[in-house]
Amino acid sequence: MTRRNYLYSFNYDIHNSNLSKLVSRQLFNEDEKNKVLLSNKRVDLLISPFIKNRIEIITVSKSYSELIQKIKHEKIKIEAFNVEYVILEGDSTEFSNRKRKLRDVGFSIEGTPNFKTPTITYSICFYNNTWYFGILSKHKVDWYKKKKKPYSFSNSIGMDIAKTLISIATEENKSIKLLDVCCGVGTIMLEACASGFNIDGCDINPKRCEQTNKNLDFYGYSSTVYSSDIKNLNKKYDAAIIDLPYNMYSYSNDLATANIIKSTAKVANRVIIVSIADIKSSIKNAGLVIQDYCTAEKRGKSGSVRNIWVCMK
Repeated sequence: MTRRNYLYSFNYDIHNSNLSKLVSRQLFNEDEKNKVLLSNKRVDLLISPFIKNRIEIITVSKSYSELIQKIKHEKIKIEAFNVEYVILEGDSTEFSNRKRKLRDVGFSIEGTPNFKTPTITYSICFYNNTWYFGILSKHKVDWYKKKKKPYSFSNSIGMDIAKTLISIATEENKSIKLLDVCCGVGTIMLEACASGFNIDGCDINPKRCEQTNKNLDFYGYSSTVYSSDIKNLNKKYDAAIIDLPYNMYSYSNDLATANIIKSTAKVANRVIIVSIADIKSSIKNAGLVIQDYCTAEKRGKSGSVRNIWVCMK
C-alpha cells in the first residue's frame, strides 16, 4: 500500500460536482473519487470551497485493532486535545460504534482532552477498507460573508465559482499577480483579497469600477481597479480571469468576446474564462490552448450553465 501524507475530504452538491473535480485536477493532478483524495501535497483549505477537511496522516492500518496499537506506539503526549470521527464515502459504522472508537483513540493518547477549545484535533476515519489516524484541519466558511456585499448582480457568479477560478488561476501560488478582466462589481476580486492574493481589476464601465471599489472598501480591502478597456491596459500579469459579459447588464457579441480574449492573452500567459457560449474558436484565435474544461450549473436557475475554460499560451 502506497503511503500518502494527506487525506482530503470534499463536500459539494450535484451542481458543483464538475467544478470540484476541475479544482482537484488543477491542484493535485488527479480527480477526487467518492469525495476523497489521498495525496502527498499539502494544500491550504482556504483555496477551494469544496475541500472540507485535511487529515495529516500519522498512521494507517487495514485492521482497526492494529491501528489502535500503532497509535499507542506513537506515544503521543499532549494536553487539551480532541478526537473526531470523520465519516467518508462507504463508511457504514454506526454512531454508537463510532463513539466507542473515539474513546479507544482518546485512551491511546496521554493527556487531558478539551472538547470545546482544543489545541489540536486528531481524527480517525475509514476509507477503502483502510483505517486512518491523523491531525485534522477543517475548512472555515467565513468567505460566505461576502454574499452581503453592498453591490451585486442577480446573474453574478457565485462564491463557489469565484473561489474555484482563483484556485485554478493561482494554483495556490500567493506570489503571482492576478487580473480580473470585466470585473463587474468585484466578486472575484473580493474572494482573491480574502485569500491573500494580489489582484487588479478592470472594467470598461466606470459605474461598475466604482461599485467594485465600494465593495472592496466595505470589507477593508485595497486593490487597483482600472476603468479601462482591456485592450488599453499596458501591464503584464501571471494569470487572468475573465467572466465574460452575458449581454444582460453589459452589451456583448461574438466580436466583443473575441477581442476581450485576444487582448487578455497579450497581458497574461494563463487565462481562465467563464462563458455561457462555446468559445473554442475565439480561444484558439487568441493563441491560447485549452488545458482543461468543465461546465457548472447555477443552482435554482433552470438551464443556467457556465463553461469554465483553463487556457495557456
